[in-house]
Amino acid sequence: MYTLGIDIGSTTSKAVILKNGHEIMASSIVIATVGTDGVSRAIEDVLEQSSLEQKEVSCIVATGYGRQTYEGADYQVSELTCHALGVHHICPEARTVIDIGGQDAKVLSLSDQGRMVNFVMNDKCAAGTGRFLDVMANILKLDISQLEVEAAKAEKPASISSTCTVFAESEVISQLAAGTRIPDLVAGICQSVATRVASLARRVGIKEQVCMSGGVARNAGVRNAMAKELGVEIVYDPMAQLMGALGAALYAFDKVQQK
Repeated sequence: MYTLGIDIGSTTSKAVILKNGHEIMASSIVIATVGTDGVSRAIEDVLEQSSLEQKEVSCIVATGYGRQTYEGADYQVSELTCHALGVHHICPEARTVIDIGGQDAKVLSLSDQGRMVNFVMNDKCAAGTGRFLDVMANILKLDISQLEVEAAKAEKPASISSTCTVFAESEVISQLAAGTRIPDLVAGICQSVATRVASLARRVGIKEQVCMSGGVARNAGVRNAMAKELGVEIVYDPMAQLMGALGAALYAFDKVQQK
């Protein structure tokens, strides 16, 4: 039996096809904003990878920021539920999940069975999100993928005191003008994200293992800053950005099993 999970984020669309609720047959990440053809491209990609036709898929579940915009799903499920399912499947020992996406940041507390028992979310401000990193990378004329490399070169990380993206932008420009090295600025930016999200995590309560999910989890500069800020090891899996889509595919499998 095949199930399909689709995570429609603000900046990327992700898709995962599962076989029998366990084996990952295919996955895809397409950079595209909500309302574009990103979802259809991600679905086409995973169907092609797995040599399947859509009619062979038993159930489709959509999650994420834009889940309400996709009419081809059998169910639409909260990204909180899906990230909990996805992380538990990949990292069963995880008890705290830090998910930093394009437009929001979430911290989830999981039970021993992988069920979400508490959460806190920041979706009102871009600070501490992927959008914040995008804005800062643009100011520094860097690709978002270069931030990790630059942060590793830092000798004296800059202090970014502003918690607002707009004010932080001005602060970074001022520090650039004052001659602050780009690696030190990047390290300071990563630390700023970590500090912001760590304050959310403390409201939930930190219980190890701590696992990061979402696109920002790929940035080692942020992961390392987060680990230092919280004083715990951060577990990371290469599938971090696909956790929501994986959880949606797992949810789809459970629904078929119930029927």
